[in-house]
Amino acid sequence: MVKILGFVLLWRLLGNPFLALLVLLIVLYLLDRRYVGLFPSFVKPLKRNRRLAQLRQELAANPHHTSSKLEAARLLIEKKRFREALGYLEQVRPIMEDSAEVVYEMGYCLVKLGETDEGVRLMVQGLEMNPRLKYGEPYLRLAEAVGTADPERAIGYLEQFRREHSSSCEAYYKLGKLYTQLGREDEAKLAFRETGSIYRSLPKYMRRKERRWAMLAWLKSR
Repeated sequence: MVKILGFVLLWRLLGNPFLALLVLLIVLYLLDRRYVGLFPSFVKPLKRNRRLAQLRQELAANPHHTSSKLEAARLLIEKKRFREALGYLEQVRPIMEDSAEVVYEMGYCLVKLGETDEGVRLMVQGLEMNPRLKYGEPYLRLAEAVGTADPERAIGYLEQFRREHSSSCEAYYKLGKLYTQLGREDEAKLAFRETGSIYRSLPKYMRRKERRWAMLAWLKSR
């Protein structure tokens, strides 16, 4: 109702329904980016591409610069260009063989390229090297990797993440989705409700990061 009233008001002010709709969509997008985060950012990809271009120039001048290769690989992972990212990581690994992050990121790329078994093995190896790796993010990614083929194992990874990060709305939301896949509806609803409870208990400075998952869980629980 508020959106409709806003559209009608803008239509009257601007005198053009298409312009009014465009303005309303822009306002909704800006509000989402500020308070929720359901919509993707249009600015972040531009910054990422610019930085990636700079790194490629640096590597053209100095092909052995390890930190540039590693940063480029991570930017390429964000862009979902996993084959190219893996190429950089394979060059970095002999130099940073003790890096749990590099091992994990190679595994993540392999999973995304369809080599699930080897990818999961490397991701688990990275966690064994550093159980606190990336603040537990690998547990979430492992759950995603095995979720379709082995939902019970995926739940185990999410439960592990939840034990270490009890304030993560993302973990509870994804746990609810996996329970739904298994047909365990009561447990799924409980997980979605827990997502909302956790969100409400968070301090304000943490809510922006977790709001997206709380909103998705609320929609699933309707």
